Amino acid sequence: MPDSIMMDPRLSALLLRAEVDAFNTDYCATLDAQKLMEWVEFFTEDGFYSVISRENFDSNLPVGLIHCEGKAMVKDRAFALLKTAMFGPRYLRHMVSNLAVDPPRPDGSFAARANYIVFEVLTDRPDARILQVGSFLDEFRRVDGTLKLASRRCIYDTLLVPTALCIPV
Repeated sequence: MPDSIMMDPRLSALLLRAEVDAFNTDYCATLDAQKLMEWVEFFTEDGFYSVISRENFDSNLPVGLIHCEGKAMVKDRAFALLKTAMFGPRYLRHMVSNLAVDPPRPDGSFAARANYIVFEVLTDRPDARILQVGSFLDEFRRVDGTLKLASRRCIYDTLLVPTALCIPV
């Protein structure tokens, strides 16, 4: 592509949005397949991950269902779910929509927001149900040219989580 086309900020914004959309698609597919150790690799070494209620987020209270500071804590969470947690078999489907991506900062990092919904099917029940509805507040950075999450805050609007939150959002 000619440099003049690549310099068009509208095209750059569109390409970045498509890259984040592809990132979220891969992220969701990894969780849906319950590949938790692969999920860890979506984060930077100092990455932050939390799942917090809208009420606590709006009140600036840090207490959430999951709170991980650094990739090592994310990895511990994944390992614990795989090796020590006991929960009934289930299928999850994560869906992300209404993506908005802010322009990159001078260092290349940027913020993004999106809505999410997670459906759950327990293998002993005939129905699917909504496990959680909310929004992602993300900070992205590139590590060796690859997008990584420096921070993902999953802010859920659902008042009750109907079962244990076994698989991350």
